Amino acid sequence: MSSETDIKVNSLIENIKKNQDDESSEKSVVKKQPKKQENKDEIRGKPKSGRFWKSQKEKFSTINKTKGLKLDFQKKTALRMELKRTKELSKSLLEQFKEKELERKERRRENIKRTAENKQKSEIVQVITNTAKLKRMKKKQLRFIQKRDTNKAIEASK
Repeated sequence: MSSETDIKVNSLIENIKKNQDDESSEKSVVKKQPKKQENKDEIRGKPKSGRFWKSQKEKFSTINKTKGLKLDFQKKTALRMELKRTKELSKSLLEQFKEKELERKERRRENIKRTAENKQKSEIVQVITNTAKLKRMKKKQLRFIQKRDTNKAIEASK
């Protein structure tokens, strides 16, 4: 019995030593890391610029970036379809708006043209057959004289 208990005790002592060795190696690793962190978190003096709220910058390579959640195929396709539908809707709305704008512009042009024609029709025209009158007229009266082709008006009235 004594030999069996001795073996058990020795094995327990060896296990304890192994655990202590593992813990000591872990402790040494753990002790090294806080020193690095202490260097980062050191209390800095007041910056020369006076901006005490500015923190020390890190390199972009040290920053850990997390990738977004990956959606499954069905959700991706549903999103694509929704996006496609919204784009088509916005396109159609823009087209309708452009068409309305073009129609408005065309109507405006027609109205301007019609008013000009009506104005021309309603003018009182006096044909000058005697050219000697033109020589007697003053400058102000000559300004109001306009040359027109009366043949078109006569043909249109027939």
